[in-house]
Amino acid sequence: MADSAPAARQRPPVSAVVTTFNEEHNIGDCLASLDWCDEVVVVDSFSTDRTPEIIRATKARLLQRPYYGSASAKNFGIDQTVHDWILVFDADERCTPRLQAELERELAAPRAEVYVIKRRVYFMDRVIRFSGWQRDRVVRLFRRDAARYPNKRVHADMVTRSKPLVLREPMLHFMIDRFEAYVPRVVKYGVWGAAQAWRRGRDTNVLEVLLRPLWRFLRMYVFQLGILDGTAGAVFCTLQAFATYTKWATLWAWRHDARRGRMPNLPPFDEDRETWEFPAGDGDSGAAPAVSGR
Repeated sequence: MADSAPAARQRPPVSAVVTTFNEEHNIGDCLASLDWCDEVVVVDSFSTDRTPEIIRATKARLLQRPYYGSASAKNFGIDQTVHDWILVFDADERCTPRLQAELERELAAPRAEVYVIKRRVYFMDRVIRFSGWQRDRVVRLFRRDAARYPNKRVHADMVTRSKPLVLREPMLHFMIDRFEAYVPRVVKYGVWGAAQAWRRGRDTNVLEVLLRPLWRFLRMYVFQLGILDGTAGAVFCTLQAFATYTKWATLWAWRHDARRGRMPNLPPFDEDRETWEFPAGDGDSGAAPAVSGR
């Protein structure tokens, strides 16, 4: 007797893209959580720890190139994949079994061409329940011609051609594992943000240097209820405010030095136009992207 149960729809193949630099404590678990993907491409910025060795022990394809920011690395990785559906992860993120199941169901019968995935953020093994991060979500699953990262060295929100669909299950984001390792990242991101502002011709003043960090702390700790996360919330919100201070103080210092004839030593940016060109799909007229999403 023939089986009367409907056959499950087979999903199309999916390529995962992961970016790394000195992530030996994260990359193994990240890649293990993406083992269900049909292709995994890892873009590494010449790590000096065991990251490349760990990657080579998996099925992932390792590519290495200089670091020009996360957006540049991700766009480069996307361009090296072979499948039409792309899933993007950072090394400190994990795809849970429940998220995998939802992704595979959705891929079997897509309702959109771009998808947003929520993130559950961990600060030293503790979930950040408030501070605005309870609503953290990022564009991470898409058809290759439907989304692209813009030309920014830090905090680049993906640009999409259509409105993304928000998935139910979150990924895990182990944002801060060790406090002393995260503080240099805060400074680094602040400097990169200042470099972006410098390239746009932006200047700053005492009000921005003082008030922007204060407002960020108050917004996260008071209005977005970071206070309910206890001491962890206070430390976390202060770190984010310090990143804002670093950005605007650095920009002020650079403008001050420039007036004395001392130009800043900016971090390198990816100047290759192909990195930032929005791909054209079948029948696409090349219209401008419509929607931004992280």
